[in-house]
Amino acid sequence: MKAVGKASGLGAAVTVVLIGFNLRPALSSIGPVLDEIMQGLQVSAGAASVLTTAPVLCLGLFGPFAPLLARRFGIEATILLALAIVALGTALRGAGSLAPLLGGSLLAGAGIAIGNVLMPALLKRDFPTRLPLMTGVLSMALCVGAAIAAGVTAPLRVAFGGDWAAALASWAVPVLLAMAVAGLVWRHRLGRDAAGGPARLRRVGGLWRQPLAWQVTLFMGLQSALAYSMFGWLAPILRSRGDDAVTAGLVVSVSILAQTLASLPTPLLAARLRRQSLPAVALMLLSTGSFLALLAAPLAWQWLLAISLGIGMGGAFALALLLIVQRAGDDHAAAALSGMAQSVGYSLAAGGPLVVGVLYDAMGNWSGAGVLFGVVGLGGAVAGALAGRPRVVHAR
Repeated sequence: MKAVGKASGLGAAVTVVLIGFNLRPALSSIGPVLDEIMQGLQVSAGAASVLTTAPVLCLGLFGPFAPLLARRFGIEATILLALAIVALGTALRGAGSLAPLLGGSLLAGAGIAIGNVLMPALLKRDFPTRLPLMTGVLSMALCVGAAIAAGVTAPLRVAFGGDWAAALASWAVPVLLAMAVAGLVWRHRLGRDAAGGPARLRRVGGLWRQPLAWQVTLFMGLQSALAYSMFGWLAPILRSRGDDAVTAGLVVSVSILAQTLASLPTPLLAARLRRQSLPAVALMLLSTGSFLALLAAPLAWQWLLAISLGIGMGGAFALALLLIVQRAGDDHAAAALSGMAQSVGYSLAAGGPLVVGVLYDAMGNWSGAGVLFGVVGLGGAVAGALAGRPRVVHAR
């Protein structure tokens, strides 16, 4: 909605923060209690890895449905539907058995995919003069939600008497809070546009034949592949080099915190430039170089490298969101471009951690993964350099 007065603008901004915060805990809360899940359900490491990979794959598989639903029901109603799906999937994980745990994770991933795609379109429509700021706010909320869920889920398990299922299901509560606030703020706009007519997205065609759309898509996908490889494998890499489990986990947490700190200023600074190519290349090279250094540099450097890795990855993700809204001519094109970029992008991201594991099993060391990280990082830098040029996709 276009803000009418300060209160309305504040309500819209708070809604963006709450929704963004709740689009990551379902993904980042599994890892901290994965050992307890494996022990409690008597599943292998391979089966347990499905719990972390499948929801990310859902981000790619279900993203294309978001524009279709928004054309039928409107952006606000579709986002509320997505949050309801996330809440249901998150709550299902509290059943404490494998089938509802996996099914709930898949449901949550599907809801997150729809929300991911539509939030850039919402920003493009509601904050046309404050896009860099609100893009930074959204990306920061996403990072904060991931970081808090990663850090708080294990203590929640302890607070619930060792019940990992209750700890996972508890993340449905803030989703319900976000739904209540969004419904209140949007109560006069659900299904309606500013002129009083139906608030429907129009069908957009021709994007999949646009080179610029593919450049934005590849930048989103390759930086996501690097990020999810880090989420899944940085701690095992550090443990194989001599860190204990607690230290390796703290290094990952520091890196996630650095992502949070980098996500807000990056769009604000990048938007001041006519071209975003230089920051895109610099952030991808910083991420890649830091990740490669963590494979081989002395462990005494790991804290500094974790910070630089987080700055690079957090900034690259925020910039990817900014490029989606900047390269789209309006909110209709933004939804379509977001759907394309995130469906393809998160499909690539889901494959990254799996390929890292296959390479490690085949070679017995991290050299193959290092080559993969280098190729992904350089590819992302090239895509970012092209996507950063001041152009707009030509969509019908």
